[in-house]
Amino acid sequence: MFEGLLQPMHLLVILIIAMFVFGPKKLPELGKGLGEGIRGFKKAMSEVDTLARSETSSTSGSQSSRMSISSPAEAAVPQPTQTLK
Repeated sequence: MFEGLLQPMHLLVILIIAMFVFGPKKLPELGKGLGEGIRGFKKAMSEVDTLARSETSSTSGSQSSRMSISSPAEAAVPQPTQTLK
């Protein structure tokens, strides 16, 4: 569906339109802001990934003893509850 969407000629046309809209003085500032935003996003994603991995490795031993479900079918079956008389 999107094959050939970002061909070099398309990117050139987009760049020319951006030059007309923003002007040659504003484009470097926009590029710098976009680059900083992408770097910040990548940094945040790597921090989340590192945190998730450290939590997974530190809790994997304690969780394996608590979890006794051997198949997904067992997880779907509701457990009987005790009723008060």
